[in-house]
Amino acid sequence: MKQSLQLKLGQQLTMTPQLQQAIRLLQLSTLDLQQEIQEALDSNPMLEVEENLDGEVDKSASDDNTRNDESSDLGNGETVKTREERNDEGDTADGEWSEAIPQDLPVDTSWDDVYDTSGPTLPASNYEGDDSDFESRRGSTESLYDHLMWQLNLTPLSERDEIIAMAIIDAVEQSGLLSTSVEDIYEGLANSLEELELDEVQAVQHRLQQFDPCGVCSESLVDCLLVQLAQFDKDTPYLDAARQIVQHHLQLLGSRDYRQLMRKTRLKEPELAQAVALIKTLNPHPGEIIDTRETEYVVPDVFVEKRDGRWTVELNPDIAPRLRINSGYASLVKRADSSRENTFLKNNLQEARWFLKSLQSRNETLLKVATCIVEKQRGFLDYGAEAMKPLVLHDIAELVEMHESTISRVTTQKYMHTPQGIFELKYFFSSHVSTDSGGECSSTAIRAIIKKLVAAENPKKPLSDSKITEMLSEQGIQVARRTIAKYRESLNIPPSNERKALV
Repeated sequence: MKQSLQLKLGQQLTMTPQLQQAIRLLQLSTLDLQQEIQEALDSNPMLEVEENLDGEVDKSASDDNTRNDESSDLGNGETVKTREERNDEGDTADGEWSEAIPQDLPVDTSWDDVYDTSGPTLPASNYEGDDSDFESRRGSTESLYDHLMWQLNLTPLSERDEIIAMAIIDAVEQSGLLSTSVEDIYEGLANSLEELELDEVQAVQHRLQQFDPCGVCSESLVDCLLVQLAQFDKDTPYLDAARQIVQHHLQLLGSRDYRQLMRKTRLKEPELAQAVALIKTLNPHPGEIIDTRETEYVVPDVFVEKRDGRWTVELNPDIAPRLRINSGYASLVKRADSSRENTFLKNNLQEARWFLKSLQSRNETLLKVATCIVEKQRGFLDYGAEAMKPLVLHDIAELVEMHESTISRVTTQKYMHTPQGIFELKYFFSSHVSTDSGGECSSTAIRAIIKKLVAAENPKKPLSDSKITEMLSEQGIQVARRTIAKYRESLNIPPSNERKALV
């Protein structure tokens, strides 16, 4: 193979480190942004938090307040330099630093490629943050297995019965029911426990079924519901009828064949309705009471409210601490000094300024996009989901003159607080369906209409998907029946045969 040199001319898209940082901050949720800011505070001595404690203004903060022409307070709390100051090469601290710092790093590089970040360790920021949610952040969720084992350890049992109980608990699914039969558990223990009988295993199982939540460790749904019914007082009205339905006619109840149920149980309609109401108080999946999911907290990024007849959009001022440059450390930076210490301070000063600039860019973009969404969806804010208009990312991208991918980043895991509730920004984007008048109707609005129609239907004669399609057609909205079924399922609304109920 012959080697040769060739010269090619081409173009490719590259991003500077500060642009990469700005994009990364843009797609962070509020909680992730707070963590990112805390990491920046811990690693960069040039950044500090401006905070007021007990009405006392920090001395350095009061010094900044006397120079209103040098800083601007953003809606989210970050204090950053104004445009005039960023363009001023003489951004100095006590007149000792006047060397121009480049506005942009070379493309396709990293911080360490340009600046030496090594140097003496300086005291980090003393910001400790609000630790009021100490318990919630360090709390751990308990599984159903742990919950049952905790109760088992408090229950006086023989060593033999405890081994049986542990084998039964090991076979419990998340729903609370057993994943295998009691006979299989007995066969698995027969080799390790001498003269073990099936009655012993069943006796321990009955003991475990009284654990919290009641009905766990049951072999079947019928057994689970009967155990829960046994907890009621014997004088409870229609208890015997409920027990009869669960034990012998549960399949008819599941199919909502109330006419056949009345014939089998010889109950009149009011009596059957009372018995069914009692059964509905039971839990067919008792284990799901023990929720093992982590709690997810939502902090709104944007507040929307109506003032003087106009909708206003504001950034949440509490989503991040107020940041600024530490004037004490910045004053230590000296011009034309290439010592290791001065290089370390200079690099961190530049990183701090870029970080604040990226935060400002994030907030400006978020506010701009949220304002455009509010402008487009004023009908939703005034009248609710039924007045939602069709909206896609491309519509907002054109208004703010940004790429759709940027709009997608801004609207992901960002939340808006409105009089209608708290919604993710992506909630306001939906496809459209044509109407007879030549207009368009949002799919979100159609879902809201379906939910409203189902809520107002006659429980004895629930609306079928075909009937809902006809009712929407009467309103000028042409939607296929299969589309109605898809929207209904997305709202977790069961089909009409499962919604049928006794009045």
